[in-house]
Amino acid sequence: MDAPASQPLAAQQIARVVLDTNAALDWLIFRNPASIPLGNAIANGGLRWLTSPSLRAELSHVLARGVVNEWATDFTFLWDTWNAHAIELPDPPEHHGHARMRCTDPDDQKFIDFAVAHQAQWLLTRDRAVLKLRKRALSLGLVIAEPQSWSPLAGHR
Repeated sequence: MDAPASQPLAAQQIARVVLDTNAALDWLIFRNPASIPLGNAIANGGLRWLTSPSLRAELSHVLARGVVNEWATDFTFLWDTWNAHAIELPDPPEHHGHARMRCTDPDDQKFIDFAVAHQAQWLLTRDRAVLKLRKRALSLGLVIAEPQSWSPLAGHR
């Protein structure tokens, strides 16, 4: 049976989220209970998880540094979940034409630029340097919040 013609429009209306490395680790490695609603929404298609080659490389780099060595890390689960649910989009060009918010931590700039360029509604992070940009991000339609602040009932544009 063919999908209804309205399906592409409905798919476009699903909120889009970008997870910084710590938010991804909270969900996929540390299994933080506060990440359960987020993980469930991504897994059931109620939320679109956007990522890019550089965001995946950032996670790989952090894992290679041994950050999670003291945890019983299930790398198969992590990468299987990433491959099944992350929607990989291209990294934005360095000057992608959007009003650029500058992060005091240059390593985190890629998350902000990516979220703005791909019109994500949410950028979830625990990083203080990124969280400082909350107010400015709202003017661009982007909610920057800690992962536990996201809920399926939270408003988004």
